[in-house]
Amino acid sequence: MIGKLKGVVDGVDEDGLVIDVNGVGYVVSASARTLRALPAIGQPATLHIETQVREDAIRLFGFLTTGERDWFRLLQSVQGVGAKVALGILGALSGEALSAAIAHQDKAMMARAPGVGPKLAARLVLELKDKAPAFGVADLGGAIAGAEPGSKLPKEAQDAVLALVSLGYARPQASLAVAKGVAALGAEAQTAALIRLGLKELAQ
Repeated sequence: MIGKLKGVVDGVDEDGLVIDVNGVGYVVSASARTLRALPAIGQPATLHIETQVREDAIRLFGFLTTGERDWFRLLQSVQGVGAKVALGILGALSGEALSAAIAHQDKAMMARAPGVGPKLAARLVLELKDKAPAFGVADLGGAIAGAEPGSKLPKEAQDAVLALVSLGYARPQASLAVAKGVAALGAEAQTAALIRLGLKELAQ
């Protein structure tokens, strides 16, 4: 199996690219987001690869980050999502937007992706709510109105998230509930108060 390719961008079209590795051109499918972020033709590039082997073909899918590759794999765990639809979703939504859509159970946001209708969007947010990569500290900070992108929450808020998770709540939902609590009480809020507000929010 091919896990990574390091070479030179030889050509790009709407569905993928050719990357030249020591004189061998590999045809790699990629999302629109990845294709937009590629270096110019003739420039070096490194792609994380997902290899899919079928009876009639071997296909390579390329990603600039391992995070995007992880999302590609996770999306295909949902019935009705194949490689083409997964790439379409990744082209339309960043990892942060996907996490937010799942945490908010926002079917409309998910349905922005090509090939995703209302029924599939509903299935995606439902089935991935306990599987999606957890909101990181930076994601939580960005969920608070007025917070700078990538800002961090205090340790008290992180402890509150862990407490809610230990009570059986999914981490994305617990993270969002605590972020709302911090927005309401301020950055000096104590863990106990954040847990109370988080439980109230999750009970709605």
